[in-house]
Amino acid sequence: MDIAVLLLSMVVFFAIGMPIAYAMALSALVGALWIDLPVAAIMQQLSSGVGKVSMLTIPFFVLAGAIMAEGGMARRLVDFAAVIVGFTRIRGGLSQVNILATTIMSGISGSSVADTSAIGSVMIPQMAKKGYPRVFATNVTISASLQAIVVPPSHNAVIYSLATGGVVSITSLFLAGILPGLLLGFSLMLLCLFYAYRDKHPKGEPVPIRQAAKMLVEALWGIVTLVIVLGGILTGVFTPIEAGAVACVWAFFVTMFIYRDYKWSELPQLAYRTLQTVAMVLTLVATASCFGYIAAIMQMPAKMTEFFVAISANKYVLLMWLNIMLLVLGTALDLAPLLLICTPILLPVVKSFGIDPVHFGIVMLLNLGIGLLTPPVGTTLFVGCAIGKVSVDDIMREIWPFYYVMFAVLMIVTYIPAISLWLPHSFGFH
Repeated sequence: MDIAVLLLSMVVFFAIGMPIAYAMALSALVGALWIDLPVAAIMQQLSSGVGKVSMLTIPFFVLAGAIMAEGGMARRLVDFAAVIVGFTRIRGGLSQVNILATTIMSGISGSSVADTSAIGSVMIPQMAKKGYPRVFATNVTISASLQAIVVPPSHNAVIYSLATGGVVSITSLFLAGILPGLLLGFSLMLLCLFYAYRDKHPKGEPVPIRQAAKMLVEALWGIVTLVIVLGGILTGVFTPIEAGAVACVWAFFVTMFIYRDYKWSELPQLAYRTLQTVAMVLTLVATASCFGYIAAIMQMPAKMTEFFVAISANKYVLLMWLNIMLLVLGTALDLAPLLLICTPILLPVVKSFGIDPVHFGIVMLLNLGIGLLTPPVGTTLFVGCAIGKVSVDDIMREIWPFYYVMFAVLMIVTYIPAISLWLPHSFGFH
């Protein structure tokens, strides 16, 4: 009955249109009053939920990603990808450029929405100009941006780490997401290659050597960010927090003194938008901490474990059920709140079945990331539609092959844990 009161109150608050953070906080308050827990305990959880030093990773990488996405780096990464793809003269070259540029941008921005906005604003008009259908160009862009959910420096990987209470390190998650992200990008490239030959898309155009050299030099300034983030963490020079801070300084230097496309007068607005994003995330973390605290007192994780054990004691069956559940939930709620709500509840379940928490984190991120491309909540989907100037109905009629590829990658990553765990094990971070 306790759990029913907690969950039902949250559903009611969602149903009346209350913001997710407030709905979680109030449902936690209702639950506390129901079990006669002092309200002061809720207030303590609000502060302790965001009082961890590791929380600094979020504002640093959000700011670094915002500077890079808006400071001309996206266009130069597209040029870099165009040079590589143009050299091969592969059919459907622009779709391959789109995915490759998004792959690189994902390792800089850490945000699916930022990738769609930055790469889509450059690539979708280019593809439409060359004769690609706008719907196809938009589908390529939003599907490729799913890579940013898992590859470092994914903001959502940081949130998952925080939601585990520090059981899973940010570094382990960053490493675990690299191969699944690359697998997704490669799979989407194969799908676009199929479309290219079926629909006779134009071939990639080679770039003159002098122009190509200039493009490569300009893009390398941005690609150095990847070296800073990954190289610094892997060699032990930086912690993830320090890597985020250094990435901010480097992004600012490259944008304002090397590229010089961004106006100094625009920086206050960029800082304001970043502050809005960070405030939203930290509010979610704080209120989700309260909700998870009450859920733990009500023994919800233990009861969830009993429920799944009653269904099957096989961990592969459990993973299938969890995939289905997370895919459904991902269509109804945004990614970050679901990570904060579900992780404290499901982590004890998967650990009792012998499933590695790092592996489960990547599976969870992929599942909920697909939700960003599905209505009614799909944030990335709606941003892509706005940039591509196409309707959601048009997208949904033609996105299914991309969904099939994403589901296939999800199944491979789910049932072959080594894809996620090999790099963390190799570098001794897990």
